[in-house]
Amino acid sequence: MISLDLNFNILTRDLSHYLENQVKVGLFGSGVGLSLVLGFSAAYTCYYLISVARKPQLVSGGKKFYQFLREQCPVVSETYYPTFWCWESRIQTLLRPFVTAKPGVVYRNELIKAADGGQISVDWFDNDESLSHPNPATRPTVLLLPGLTGTSRESYILHMVQQSRDLGYRCVVFNNRGVSGETLLTPRTYCAANTEDLEIVIEHVQRSCAAAPIMAAGVSMGGMMLANYLGRKGRETCLKGVVVFSAGWDVFECTASLEKPLDRFLFNSYLTSCLQASVHRHRPVLEKCYDIDHVMKARTIREFDERFTSIMFGYRTNEDYYHDASPVHKLKSVQVPMLCLNAADDVFSPSHAIPVEAVKQNPNLALLITCHGGHIGFLEGLWPRHSTYMDRVFKQFAKAVFEKGNQLKDLS
Repeated sequence: MISLDLNFNILTRDLSHYLENQVKVGLFGSGVGLSLVLGFSAAYTCYYLISVARKPQLVSGGKKFYQFLREQCPVVSETYYPTFWCWESRIQTLLRPFVTAKPGVVYRNELIKAADGGQISVDWFDNDESLSHPNPATRPTVLLLPGLTGTSRESYILHMVQQSRDLGYRCVVFNNRGVSGETLLTPRTYCAANTEDLEIVIEHVQRSCAAAPIMAAGVSMGGMMLANYLGRKGRETCLKGVVVFSAGWDVFECTASLEKPLDRFLFNSYLTSCLQASVHRHRPVLEKCYDIDHVMKARTIREFDERFTSIMFGYRTNEDYYHDASPVHKLKSVQVPMLCLNAADDVFSPSHAIPVEAVKQNPNLALLITCHGGHIGFLEGLWPRHSTYMDRVFKQFAKAVFEKGNQLKDLS
Protein backbone atom coordinates (compact mmCIF):
# COMPACT_ATOMS: atom_id res chain seq x y z
CA MET A 1 0.00 0.00 0.00
CA ILE A 2 2.98 2.30 0.64
CA SER A 3 4.16 1.87 -2.94
CA LEU A 4 0.65 2.55 -4.27
CA ASP A 5 0.34 5.72 -2.19
CA LEU A 6 3.77 6.81 -3.38
CA ASN A 7 2.85 6.20 -7.02
CA PHE A 8 -0.41 8.11 -6.56
CA ASN A 9 1.32 11.08 -4.91
CA ILE A 10 3.99 11.27 -7.60
CA LEU A 11 1.39 10.98 -10.34
CA THR A 12 -0.89 13.71 -8.96
CA ARG A 13 2.06 16.03 -8.18
CA ASP A 14 3.45 15.78 -11.72
CA LEU A 15 -0.02 16.18 -13.22
CA SER A 16 -0.75 19.28 -11.13
CA HIS A 17 2.61 20.79 -12.02
CA TYR A 18 1.97 20.21 -15.72
CA LEU A 19 -1.53 21.68 -15.61
CA GLU A 20 -0.39 24.78 -13.69
CA ASN A 21 2.54 25.55 -15.95
CA GLN A 22 1.68 24.22 -19.38
CA VAL A 23 -2.10 24.19 -19.76
CA LYS A 24 -4.27 27.29 -19.73
CA VAL A 25 -7.40 25.95 -18.13
CA GLY A 26 -10.62 27.76 -18.92
CA LEU A 27 -14.16 26.95 -19.84
CA PHE A 28 -13.40 27.63 -23.49
CA GLY A 29 -9.63 27.29 -23.34
CA SER A 30 -7.71 24.97 -25.62
CA GLY A 31 -6.33 23.08 -22.61
CA VAL A 32 -9.68 21.79 -21.38
CA GLY A 33 -9.67 18.68 -23.57
CA LEU A 34 -6.11 17.86 -22.64
CA SER A 35 -6.90 18.39 -18.98
CA LEU A 36 -9.79 15.96 -19.18
CA VAL A 37 -7.63 13.37 -20.92
CA LEU A 38 -4.87 13.70 -18.38
CA GLY A 39 -7.32 13.59 -15.50
CA PHE A 40 -9.04 10.50 -16.82
CA SER A 41 -5.67 8.83 -17.45
CA ALA A 42 -4.58 9.55 -13.90
CA ALA A 43 -7.83 8.21 -12.46
CA TYR A 44 -7.70 5.10 -14.65
CA THR A 45 -4.08 4.45 -13.69
CA CYS A 46 -4.91 4.74 -10.01
CA TYR A 47 -7.90 2.42 -10.38
CA TYR A 48 -5.80 -0.10 -12.31
CA LEU A 49 -2.98 -0.14 -9.76
CA ILE A 50 -5.32 -0.38 -6.78
CA SER A 51 -8.14 -2.63 -8.04
CA VAL A 52 -6.92 -4.58 -11.08
CA ALA A 53 -3.25 -5.41 -10.60
CA ARG A 54 -3.15 -7.89 -7.73
CA LYS A 55 -1.01 -10.72 -6.44
CA PRO A 56 -2.61 -14.12 -7.03
CA GLN A 57 -3.93 -16.23 -4.19
CA LEU A 58 -1.93 -19.44 -3.67
CA VAL A 59 -3.73 -22.25 -1.85
CA SER A 60 -2.23 -25.65 -1.11
CA GLY A 61 -3.13 -28.66 0.97
CA GLY A 62 0.40 -28.99 2.32
CA LYS A 63 3.20 -26.70 3.45
CA LYS A 64 5.82 -28.62 1.46
CA PHE A 65 4.18 -28.11 -1.93
CA TYR A 66 3.35 -24.51 -1.03
CA GLN A 67 6.95 -23.75 -0.14
CA PHE A 68 8.23 -25.58 -3.22
CA LEU A 69 6.12 -23.37 -5.47
CA ARG A 70 7.16 -20.19 -3.69
CA GLU A 71 10.84 -21.07 -4.10
CA GLN A 72 10.90 -22.64 -7.55
CA CYS A 73 8.08 -20.70 -9.27
CA PRO A 74 8.43 -17.02 -8.32
CA VAL A 75 5.55 -16.16 -10.66
CA VAL A 76 3.09 -17.44 -8.01
CA SER A 77 4.15 -14.63 -5.69
CA GLU A 78 4.38 -11.81 -8.21
CA THR A 79 1.70 -9.24 -8.93
CA TYR A 80 -0.22 -10.09 -12.08
CA TYR A 81 -0.57 -7.00 -14.27
CA PRO A 82 -3.28 -7.76 -16.86
CA THR A 83 -3.00 -5.87 -20.13
CA PHE A 84 -4.32 -2.48 -19.05
CA TRP A 85 -6.56 -1.95 -22.06
CA CYS A 86 -8.24 -5.38 -21.95
CA TRP A 87 -8.27 -6.72 -18.41
CA GLU A 88 -12.00 -7.53 -18.33
CA SER A 89 -12.76 -11.27 -18.36
CA ARG A 90 -14.75 -11.58 -21.57
CA ILE A 91 -12.45 -9.27 -23.51
CA GLN A 92 -9.40 -11.28 -22.43
CA THR A 93 -11.13 -14.51 -23.44
CA LEU A 94 -12.26 -13.23 -26.82
CA LEU A 95 -9.06 -11.43 -27.79
CA ARG A 96 -6.52 -14.05 -26.77
CA PRO A 97 -6.77 -16.15 -29.99
CA PHE A 98 -6.36 -13.03 -32.13
CA VAL A 99 -3.76 -11.11 -30.13
CA THR A 100 -1.30 -13.85 -29.22
CA ALA A 101 1.17 -15.04 -31.84
CA LYS A 102 1.29 -18.57 -33.19
CA PRO A 103 4.94 -19.70 -33.07
CA GLY A 104 6.08 -21.85 -35.95
CA VAL A 105 6.15 -25.48 -34.84
CA VAL A 106 6.77 -28.53 -37.03
CA TYR A 107 5.11 -31.65 -35.63
CA ARG A 108 5.56 -35.34 -36.33
CA ASN A 109 2.09 -36.89 -36.43
CA GLU A 110 1.38 -40.40 -35.20
CA LEU A 111 -1.88 -42.34 -35.22
CA ILE A 112 -2.36 -44.74 -32.30
CA LYS A 113 -4.77 -47.64 -32.65
CA ALA A 114 -7.37 -48.06 -29.92
CA ALA A 115 -8.90 -51.34 -28.75
CA ASP A 116 -12.31 -50.45 -30.21
CA GLY A 117 -10.84 -50.07 -33.71
CA GLY A 118 -10.58 -46.30 -33.55
CA GLN A 119 -7.49 -44.17 -33.86
CA ILE A 120 -6.00 -41.37 -31.77
CA SER A 121 -3.92 -38.61 -33.31
CA VAL A 122 -0.89 -37.34 -31.41
CA ASP A 123 1.57 -34.68 -32.56
CA TRP A 124 5.18 -34.94 -31.47
CA PHE A 125 7.65 -32.10 -31.18
CA ASP A 126 10.88 -34.04 -30.72
CA ASN A 127 13.18 -31.06 -30.16
CA ASP A 128 16.20 -32.90 -31.53
CA GLU A 129 18.17 -29.66 -31.44
CA SER A 130 17.99 -29.54 -27.65
CA LEU A 131 21.32 -28.50 -26.17
CA SER A 132 20.45 -29.07 -22.53
CA HIS A 133 19.06 -32.58 -23.18
CA PRO A 134 20.79 -33.90 -26.32
CA ASN A 135 20.01 -37.54 -25.54
CA PRO A 136 16.48 -38.26 -26.85
CA ALA A 137 16.19 -41.33 -24.63
CA THR A 138 16.25 -39.23 -21.46
CA ARG A 139 14.87 -35.94 -22.78
CA PRO A 140 12.08 -34.68 -20.46
CA THR A 141 8.69 -34.99 -22.15
CA VAL A 142 5.59 -32.85 -21.71
CA LEU A 143 2.17 -34.20 -22.67
CA LEU A 144 -0.22 -31.41 -23.69
CA LEU A 145 -4.03 -31.60 -23.72
CA PRO A 146 -5.99 -28.86 -25.58
CA GLY A 147 -9.48 -27.63 -24.74
CA LEU A 148 -12.98 -28.66 -25.81
CA THR A 149 -12.56 -28.33 -29.58
CA GLY A 150 -8.85 -27.51 -29.60
CA THR A 151 -5.93 -29.15 -31.40
CA SER A 152 -2.15 -28.95 -31.45
CA ARG A 153 -2.49 -25.75 -33.52
CA GLU A 154 -4.08 -23.65 -30.78
CA SER A 155 -1.98 -20.64 -29.85
CA TYR A 156 -1.85 -21.60 -26.16
CA ILE A 157 -0.54 -25.07 -27.10
CA LEU A 158 2.03 -23.61 -29.49
CA HIS A 159 3.19 -21.25 -26.74
CA MET A 160 3.74 -24.16 -24.34
CA VAL A 161 5.63 -26.04 -27.05
CA GLN A 162 7.80 -22.97 -27.54
CA GLN A 163 8.45 -22.66 -23.80
CA SER A 164 9.35 -26.36 -23.67
CA ARG A 165 11.65 -25.97 -26.66
CA ASP A 166 13.50 -23.16 -24.88
CA LEU A 167 14.00 -25.47 -21.90
CA GLY A 168 15.20 -28.34 -24.09
CA TYR A 169 12.15 -30.56 -23.54
CA ARG A 170 10.13 -32.73 -25.91
CA CYS A 171 6.36 -32.30 -26.32
CA VAL A 172 3.54 -34.54 -27.46
CA VAL A 173 0.03 -33.20 -28.01
CA PHE A 174 -2.97 -35.46 -27.42
CA ASN A 175 -5.71 -34.57 -29.92
CA ASN A 176 -9.17 -35.84 -29.06
CA ARG A 177 -10.73 -38.16 -31.61
CA GLY A 178 -12.02 -36.53 -34.75
CA VAL A 179 -10.83 -32.94 -34.15
CA SER A 180 -7.46 -32.72 -35.89
CA GLY A 181 -8.31 -33.88 -39.39
CA GLU A 182 -7.92 -37.62 -38.96
CA THR A 183 -10.65 -40.01 -40.08
CA LEU A 184 -13.08 -41.14 -37.41
CA LEU A 185 -13.06 -44.92 -37.79
CA THR A 186 -15.65 -45.77 -35.12
CA PRO A 187 -18.78 -43.94 -33.86
CA ARG A 188 -17.02 -42.55 -30.81
CA THR A 189 -15.55 -39.15 -30.09
CA TYR A 190 -14.60 -37.89 -26.61
CA CYS A 191 -15.79 -36.36 -23.36
CA ALA A 192 -14.33 -34.93 -20.14
CA ALA A 193 -15.35 -37.92 -18.03
CA ASN A 194 -13.89 -40.72 -20.14
CA THR A 195 -10.10 -41.05 -19.82
CA GLU A 196 -9.56 -44.30 -21.72
CA ASP A 197 -7.94 -42.61 -24.73
CA LEU A 198 -5.76 -40.51 -22.44
CA GLU A 199 -4.60 -43.65 -20.66
CA ILE A 200 -3.71 -45.24 -24.02
CA VAL A 201 -1.69 -42.17 -25.01
CA ILE A 202 0.15 -41.94 -21.69
CA GLU A 203 1.08 -45.62 -21.82
CA HIS A 204 2.24 -45.20 -25.42
CA VAL A 205 4.38 -42.17 -24.55
CA GLN A 206 5.87 -44.06 -21.62
CA ARG A 207 6.79 -47.01 -23.84
CA SER A 208 8.26 -44.68 -26.47
CA CYS A 209 10.29 -42.69 -23.93
CA ALA A 210 10.91 -45.29 -21.24
CA ALA A 211 13.91 -43.53 -19.70
CA ALA A 212 12.50 -39.99 -19.90
CA PRO A 213 10.57 -38.23 -17.13
CA ILE A 214 7.04 -37.24 -18.18
CA MET A 215 4.71 -34.51 -16.97
CA ALA A 216 1.42 -33.20 -18.39
CA ALA A 217 -0.40 -29.91 -18.89
CA GLY A 218 -4.10 -29.59 -19.66
CA VAL A 219 -6.13 -26.58 -20.73
CA SER A 220 -9.86 -26.14 -20.05
CA MET A 221 -11.51 -29.50 -20.84
CA GLY A 222 -8.05 -30.99 -21.28
CA GLY A 223 -7.32 -30.00 -17.70
CA MET A 224 -10.60 -31.53 -16.54
CA MET A 225 -9.71 -34.78 -18.27
CA LEU A 226 -6.26 -34.79 -16.66
CA ALA A 227 -7.69 -34.16 -13.20
CA ASN A 228 -10.26 -36.93 -13.67
CA TYR A 229 -7.51 -39.26 -14.84
CA LEU A 230 -5.35 -38.54 -11.78
CA GLY A 231 -8.34 -38.96 -9.50
CA ARG A 232 -8.97 -42.42 -10.89
CA LYS A 233 -5.35 -43.61 -11.12
CA GLY A 234 -3.97 -42.35 -7.82
CA ARG A 235 -0.29 -43.31 -7.73
CA GLU A 236 -0.60 -45.68 -10.69
CA THR A 237 0.73 -43.23 -13.26
CA CYS A 238 4.09 -42.34 -14.75
CA LEU A 239 3.41 -38.59 -14.62
CA LYS A 240 5.81 -36.69 -12.37
CA GLY A 241 3.64 -33.60 -12.17
CA VAL A 242 0.62 -31.93 -13.73
CA VAL A 243 -0.41 -28.33 -14.36
CA VAL A 244 -4.00 -27.43 -15.23
CA PHE A 245 -5.23 -24.15 -16.70
CA SER A 246 -8.78 -22.74 -16.63
CA ALA A 247 -10.40 -26.06 -15.77
CA GLY A 248 -14.11 -26.27 -15.07
CA TRP A 249 -14.37 -28.00 -11.71
CA ASP A 250 -18.14 -28.40 -11.43
CA VAL A 251 -19.78 -28.93 -14.82
CA PHE A 252 -23.24 -28.01 -13.49
CA GLU A 253 -21.97 -24.60 -12.40
CA CYS A 254 -19.98 -24.13 -15.61
CA THR A 255 -22.93 -24.77 -17.89
CA ALA A 256 -25.24 -22.63 -15.76
CA SER A 257 -22.79 -19.74 -16.01
CA LEU A 258 -22.49 -20.10 -19.78
CA GLU A 259 -26.26 -20.08 -20.17
CA LYS A 260 -26.59 -16.53 -18.87
CA PRO A 261 -27.77 -14.33 -21.77
CA LEU A 262 -24.55 -12.47 -22.52
CA ASP A 263 -22.27 -15.48 -22.10
CA ARG A 264 -24.61 -17.67 -24.10
CA PHE A 265 -24.41 -15.14 -26.93
CA LEU A 266 -20.63 -14.66 -26.73
CA PHE A 267 -19.44 -18.21 -26.03
CA ASN A 268 -22.04 -20.95 -25.64
CA SER A 269 -23.62 -20.72 -29.08
CA TYR A 270 -20.25 -20.55 -30.80
CA LEU A 271 -18.81 -23.57 -28.98
CA THR A 272 -21.99 -25.52 -29.67
CA SER A 273 -21.63 -24.78 -33.37
CA CYS A 274 -17.99 -25.95 -33.25
CA LEU A 275 -19.06 -29.24 -31.67
CA GLN A 276 -21.78 -29.66 -34.27
CA ALA A 277 -19.34 -28.93 -37.08
CA SER A 278 -17.16 -31.79 -35.86
CA VAL A 279 -20.17 -34.11 -35.74
CA HIS A 280 -21.21 -33.06 -39.25
CA ARG A 281 -17.70 -33.71 -40.53
CA HIS A 282 -17.96 -37.33 -39.36
CA ARG A 283 -21.65 -37.75 -40.04
CA PRO A 284 -21.33 -40.88 -42.23
CA VAL A 285 -19.92 -42.95 -39.36
CA LEU A 286 -21.89 -41.29 -36.53
CA GLU A 287 -25.39 -41.35 -38.02
CA LYS A 288 -25.41 -45.13 -37.83
CA CYS A 289 -25.78 -44.86 -34.06
CA TYR A 290 -27.11 -41.39 -33.26
CA ASP A 291 -29.88 -39.03 -34.36
CA ILE A 292 -27.61 -36.46 -35.99
CA ASP A 293 -30.49 -34.28 -37.18
CA HIS A 294 -31.59 -33.92 -33.56
CA VAL A 295 -28.02 -33.19 -32.48
CA MET A 296 -27.65 -30.47 -35.10
CA LYS A 297 -30.67 -28.64 -33.66
CA ALA A 298 -29.01 -28.16 -30.25
CA ARG A 299 -28.55 -24.53 -29.30
CA THR A 300 -26.41 -24.90 -26.18
CA ILE A 301 -23.64 -27.14 -24.94
CA ARG A 302 -26.07 -28.68 -22.45
CA GLU A 303 -28.50 -29.59 -25.24
CA PHE A 304 -25.64 -31.01 -27.28
CA ASP A 305 -24.52 -33.17 -24.37
CA GLU A 306 -28.08 -34.35 -23.71
CA ARG A 307 -28.55 -35.41 -27.32
CA PHE A 308 -25.06 -36.72 -28.10
CA THR A 309 -22.25 -36.92 -25.52
CA SER A 310 -24.11 -38.49 -22.61
CA ILE A 311 -25.76 -41.03 -24.93
CA MET A 312 -22.48 -41.95 -26.62
CA PHE A 313 -20.78 -42.78 -23.33
CA GLY A 314 -23.69 -44.73 -21.88
CA TYR A 315 -24.96 -42.42 -19.16
CA ARG A 316 -28.53 -42.85 -17.99
CA THR A 317 -29.04 -39.08 -17.85
CA ASN A 318 -27.05 -35.99 -18.74
CA GLU A 319 -26.94 -35.16 -15.02
CA ASP A 320 -25.13 -38.44 -14.40
CA TYR A 321 -22.60 -37.50 -17.08
CA TYR A 322 -22.06 -34.02 -15.66
CA HIS A 323 -21.48 -35.41 -12.18
CA ASP A 324 -18.93 -37.91 -13.50
CA ALA A 325 -17.21 -35.25 -15.61
CA SER A 326 -16.75 -32.83 -12.68
CA PRO A 327 -13.17 -33.16 -11.34
CA VAL A 328 -14.15 -31.64 -7.98
CA HIS A 329 -15.42 -35.05 -6.85
CA LYS A 330 -12.07 -36.76 -7.48
CA LEU A 331 -9.56 -34.26 -6.13
CA LYS A 332 -9.19 -36.10 -2.82
CA SER A 333 -7.73 -39.09 -4.71
CA VAL A 334 -5.02 -37.21 -6.64
CA GLN A 335 -1.60 -38.50 -5.63
CA VAL A 336 0.58 -36.58 -8.10
CA PRO A 337 1.68 -32.93 -7.60
CA MET A 338 -0.87 -30.84 -9.49
CA LEU A 339 -0.86 -27.06 -9.83
CA CYS A 340 -4.12 -25.46 -11.02
CA LEU A 341 -4.42 -21.93 -12.40
CA ASN A 342 -7.85 -20.28 -12.48
CA ALA A 343 -9.01 -16.69 -12.87
CA ALA A 344 -11.68 -15.54 -10.44
CA ASP A 345 -13.48 -13.74 -13.29
CA ASP A 346 -13.62 -16.75 -15.65
CA VAL A 347 -17.24 -17.16 -16.79
CA PHE A 348 -16.48 -20.73 -17.90
CA SER A 349 -15.45 -21.67 -14.37
CA PRO A 350 -17.17 -19.28 -11.92
CA SER A 351 -15.28 -18.32 -8.79
CA HIS A 352 -17.79 -19.82 -6.36
CA ALA A 353 -17.17 -23.24 -7.96
CA ILE A 354 -13.37 -23.13 -7.67
CA PRO A 355 -12.59 -25.94 -5.18
CA VAL A 356 -10.55 -24.03 -2.62
CA GLU A 357 -11.63 -26.17 0.35
CA ALA A 358 -11.10 -29.46 -1.51
CA VAL A 359 -7.57 -28.39 -2.47
CA LYS A 360 -6.79 -27.60 1.17
CA GLN A 361 -7.51 -31.23 2.06
CA ASN A 362 -4.91 -32.76 -0.29
CA PRO A 363 -1.16 -32.06 0.12
CA ASN A 364 -0.57 -32.95 -3.56
CA LEU A 365 -2.69 -30.05 -4.80
CA ALA A 366 -2.09 -26.34 -5.22
CA LEU A 367 -4.45 -23.72 -6.60
CA LEU A 368 -3.35 -20.37 -8.00
CA ILE A 369 -6.19 -17.85 -8.39
CA THR A 370 -5.77 -14.53 -10.16
CA CYS A 371 -8.38 -11.76 -9.89
CA HIS A 372 -8.44 -11.34 -13.66
CA GLY A 373 -7.45 -13.36 -16.71
CA GLY A 374 -10.71 -14.73 -18.09
CA HIS A 375 -10.78 -18.16 -19.69
CA ILE A 376 -7.33 -19.12 -21.04
CA GLY A 377 -6.61 -15.40 -21.34
CA PHE A 378 -4.10 -14.20 -18.76
CA LEU A 379 -2.87 -11.49 -21.13
CA GLU A 380 -0.22 -9.16 -19.72
CA GLY A 381 2.00 -6.39 -20.99
CA LEU A 382 1.21 -3.52 -23.33
CA TRP A 383 0.88 -5.79 -26.37
CA PRO A 384 0.61 -9.40 -25.17
CA ARG A 385 1.60 -11.12 -28.37
CA HIS A 386 4.46 -13.41 -27.39
CA SER A 387 3.90 -14.36 -23.76
CA THR A 388 1.13 -14.53 -21.17
CA TYR A 389 1.00 -15.03 -17.43
CA MET A 390 -0.17 -18.59 -18.11
CA ASP A 391 2.93 -19.21 -20.23
CA ARG A 392 5.17 -18.10 -17.39
CA VAL A 393 3.40 -20.35 -14.90
CA PHE A 394 3.79 -23.30 -17.26
CA LYS A 395 7.47 -22.69 -17.96
CA GLN A 396 8.49 -22.26 -14.33
CA PHE A 397 6.46 -25.22 -13.10
CA ALA A 398 7.68 -27.55 -15.87
CA LYS A 399 11.28 -26.61 -15.11
CA ALA A 400 10.71 -27.13 -11.39
CA VAL A 401 9.14 -30.58 -11.90
CA PHE A 402 11.93 -31.85 -14.14
CA GLU A 403 14.90 -30.25 -12.43
CA LYS A 404 13.79 -30.18 -8.78
CA GLY A 405 11.31 -33.05 -8.86
CA ASN A 406 13.11 -34.98 -6.11
CA GLN A 407 11.63 -32.45 -3.67
CA LEU A 408 8.11 -33.54 -4.71
CA LYS A 409 8.42 -37.25 -3.99
CA ASP A 410 6.61 -37.20 -0.67
CA LEU A 411 4.30 -34.25 -0.13
CA SER A 412 2.12 -35.79 2.57
